[in-house]
Amino acid sequence: MPTLDDILENVGEFDRFQKQTFFVLCLLSAAFTPVYVGVIFFGFIPEHRCFSPGVAELSQRCGWSLEEQLNHTVPEWGGRGASFGSRCRRDGGAWEGRVCTDPLGSLVGNWSTVPLGPCQDGWVYDSPGTSLVTEFNLVCEDSWKLDLFQSSVNAGFFIGSINIGYIADRFGRKFCLLNTILANVVCGILLVFVPTYLWIVIFRFLQGLVSKGCWTAGYILVTEVVGPKYRRTVGILYQTAFSVGLLVFDAIAYAIPHWRWLQLTVTLPSCFFLLYYWCLPESPRWLISQGKNDKAMKIVSDMAKKNQKKMPSHFEDIKFEEEDGGKQSPSLIDLVRTPQMRRNTFILMYNWFTSSVLYQGLIMHMGIAAGNMYLDFLYSALVEFPAAFIIIVTIDHVGRRYPWAAANLVAGAACLVTALIPEDIHWLKVIAACIGRMGITMAFEMVCFVNTELYPTYIRNLGVMVCSSLCDIGGVIVPFIVYRLVEVWHDLPLIVFTVLGLIAGGLVLLLPETKGRVLPETVEDVENFHGQSAPKAKKIYLHVQTSEV
Repeated sequence: MPTLDDILENVGEFDRFQKQTFFVLCLLSAAFTPVYVGVIFFGFIPEHRCFSPGVAELSQRCGWSLEEQLNHTVPEWGGRGASFGSRCRRDGGAWEGRVCTDPLGSLVGNWSTVPLGPCQDGWVYDSPGTSLVTEFNLVCEDSWKLDLFQSSVNAGFFIGSINIGYIADRFGRKFCLLNTILANVVCGILLVFVPTYLWIVIFRFLQGLVSKGCWTAGYILVTEVVGPKYRRTVGILYQTAFSVGLLVFDAIAYAIPHWRWLQLTVTLPSCFFLLYYWCLPESPRWLISQGKNDKAMKIVSDMAKKNQKKMPSHFEDIKFEEEDGGKQSPSLIDLVRTPQMRRNTFILMYNWFTSSVLYQGLIMHMGIAAGNMYLDFLYSALVEFPAAFIIIVTIDHVGRRYPWAAANLVAGAACLVTALIPEDIHWLKVIAACIGRMGITMAFEMVCFVNTELYPTYIRNLGVMVCSSLCDIGGVIVPFIVYRLVEVWHDLPLIVFTVLGLIAGGLVLLLPETKGRVLPETVEDVENFHGQSAPKAKKIYLHVQTSEV
């Protein structure tokens, strides 16, 4: 009895039709970058200090350079231990009558006697561009508002993961893609023009609500239109397109250092994604799972025509066999109803959480000793390409489970090594941190496509969305893990990352191997994964329809 994979072997598993679909969806993956990591450039924090009219007048009268002004008027400027006082407090005394040679000379060695007060006249920022921080003064007592800006998009990711996932499984991948693309474009453009911080946070939340669901629906679609031999490759390359987006976003941000113009520049190209209505197919697997066999076969016929393949005559008229008496509707309880589904769900949830915490946390931790923002971002993006290459080279021979477990273990061990290397051997710490970043990037990419292989078609998108929602929870709490723990010990966050990574590597070994298996169509297929030594025939069949006389 033929299955959809059997038909794909005849009409093309990854020919012109699938390559076109893959290419246009990779553009969508790359465009997700500004939403996921945009806070790095939209909310960059330049060097800043309190603005004082008296200091400005004295500096003009004395003819100071900027460096001389800082040294003469800001107590312990550049001192690591007094950074808050240097940037968030100013000398509250009168500046009239102070001499140009050394206005704070009498206070040297006794800065505690300086009458410091709040920055009631605002701040001066040493930056040629603008950001959310410089426009709304999100520093000092209001620095938490930048955290809220990033938390809002992650909160949107979290809520949207389940809701958009249900829409994609209930109404189709293409319907979900087009509607979330439109909503993302509208919210992105409105972000450029709203004048207040509150409305920016609201629209950022709404953008998060739809954008991650859009990216994941694209991932599901691209893996469902190709044959099993190419599924893992297109899944990895779809994520590599996100890495390409990191490089492009970095270049655009370097050229446009003003956050509103940058937001507009990265949003407008997404309008072209609405053309997907004409150039993207619906997933034939989803159509089959919903009993829409005629529409599925129409797409398969178009696939054969574009691939310049002839569909065998016995595949031309088929019907859908409904094992359960009708189409299957996705339900959250199905994710934990049976033992293997329950185990898969909890382990995948933990690995999504760990991948997010380590992936974002390592970037944040390396950025604490800030150098060139654009170069640091470039280095962190480039390390993702060898990670993808290693996966592609090894996974077909070894399988999914062992490389995935090894990637988590390497990431955890590298974090521990980085923490133990002395600060004066900085180059070695950077190398160890990059190895950890490479390991967690591999783990992050693998959890995406293995997640799709461990759930049946009718609930696949919902399963990915629910499990990946733990990634968003990790994204919300990781700033607190990094920035609060470094106050106790600079490398303490790395110890936390070590524990999380090692546990994740051990749990992966409890999952079934999915190498070379057809995508499961029913919960029974998932439950039988461990007992199978070879790919199992599907429970959803495409039968030859014979005419009755």
